[in-house]
Amino acid sequence: MDLFEYQQKNTLKKESPLASRLRPKTLDDFVGQEKIVGKGTLLYRAIMADKLSSVIFYGPPGTGKTTLAKIIAGSTKSEFVQINATTAGKKDITDAVNRAKDIYAMYRRRTILFIDEIHRFNKGQQDALLPFVEDGTIILIGATTENPYFEVNKALLSRSVIFELKPLAPSDIEKIIKRALSDKENGMGSYNVTIDDDALRFICDISNGDARIALNAIELAVLTTERSENGIIHITLDVAQQCVQKRAISYDKDGDNHYDIISAFIKSMRGSDPDAAIYYLAKMLYAGEDPKFIARRIVICASEDVGNADPQAIVVAVAAAHALDFIGMPEARINLAQAAAYVACAPKSNSSVMAIDSAMSDVAHIKVSGVPNHLRDSHYPGAAELGHGKSYKYAHDFPNNYVEQQYLPDELIGKKYYVLSDNGYENEIKKWFKKINKEV
Repeated sequence: MDLFEYQQKNTLKKESPLASRLRPKTLDDFVGQEKIVGKGTLLYRAIMADKLSSVIFYGPPGTGKTTLAKIIAGSTKSEFVQINATTAGKKDITDAVNRAKDIYAMYRRRTILFIDEIHRFNKGQQDALLPFVEDGTIILIGATTENPYFEVNKALLSRSVIFELKPLAPSDIEKIIKRALSDKENGMGSYNVTIDDDALRFICDISNGDARIALNAIELAVLTTERSENGIIHITLDVAQQCVQKRAISYDKDGDNHYDIISAFIKSMRGSDPDAAIYYLAKMLYAGEDPKFIARRIVICASEDVGNADPQAIVVAVAAAHALDFIGMPEARINLAQAAAYVACAPKSNSSVMAIDSAMSDVAHIKVSGVPNHLRDSHYPGAAELGHGKSYKYAHDFPNNYVEQQYLPDELIGKKYYVLSDNGYENEIKKWFKKINKEV
């Protein structure tokens, strides 16, 4: 490297975005993902011992995938080669493999090939990697924001360990921001910055676990805010809102506001007001509420407040919860909205709730002698001699596949748990029971 290249490199380093400058160099500086790279974990030990096998890092943006690859690059004795699948082609793979072969032949040193956005490679490009991963010519590190089980070849997956990185917790984002504001060499420590607690909390929440978003907001805030008379750059909530172009709303995830909003959301669905339900859903999503928490509440409401008045409600609600896991946010907001609207518009019945709660109470407080003899299992040796199954009437032998007989224990004969409403499909059940002369 000549003097010109050295100066150019230093200039680029100084002028690069804060998120790039602040990138941790060691595992000890890495924030978050303790389950994956915490001390004593498999990946931590493998990196520290320089015994890494092929891995794929999978997770949303700003969670540390590229950072982990850079840390590995700085700690390994292996050759480290990086390519980006959005711009690289098959020739780049071939060049990297040939270089890896030459280095191993000359120096007996392995090569780690880091492929960012590996899901961008087509099947042919991924297949080209396979033999060299398999024979150990290269150690593959893939990074992807997409589910590798859908986007990466199965053969390549079987030769790699998958590590899923989760969105960073607000407490992790807070640590990163405070480090950025105190680091004088790579961060904004020389700018003499103070940040209000509500502004810090807002950025931590609004970044949705993406450290890059948080650091970009902090950098913009520092560089565009005028100093006060005493030379301090003061980042207020108003400044923070301007930097992310998003309004802060009153929503404390651990306080009364959190419970008030989710309560209003549930009651709006129960009260058949889809407009209010969608509004409160939007407010929770905007404020950074955990979408899985919201999905669980919709699923509960589908059974608790709709029940068999519309049995399809639980199907739609559970499908939305699965869609959230499958495609993630922000797209899954549409699935959540569909489910919330469906539950709100569905006919309502809490018959199932009343039934199970009443039955649970009786189980706890009423002693019964046991299952009636004719309902007991008669298949094991000696059961018939005990009278088990005797006089049992097989429903399918009778008209309409129904026959009147005792099913409840003796102590509960005549007890009614499931009381059908006149709403939706429960009214159809009533009609069916009337047809077969079953009391409802």
